[in-house]
Amino acid sequence: MIVMVLDRVPRSLRGEMSRWMLEVHPGVFVGSPSAMVRDRLWEKACSSSKAGSCILVRSADCEQGFAVQAWGSTQRAIEDYEGLTLVRMP
Repeated sequence: MIVMVLDRVPRSLRGEMSRWMLEVHPGVFVGSPSAMVRDRLWEKACSSSKAGSCILVRSADCEQGFAVQAWGSTQRAIEDYEGLTLVRMP
């Protein structure tokens, strides 16, 4: 399962993401695509977001059970602290 949060992105990108995932809140998408589709959607989101930001939370084989990726100018910094993913407010 993945959760993708798109902030300040073009409406056309949100429309394209809604073809593959469910938009549960404006800019928040949830779905369970294959790993290949997930990676391509992430590339598309990052390349089309212009001045916006993207955050991807996906299932992973680690202690927490998920991995977080961020792209663009987000208001939070994703940091790895001894194998744990933490969010820091700058």
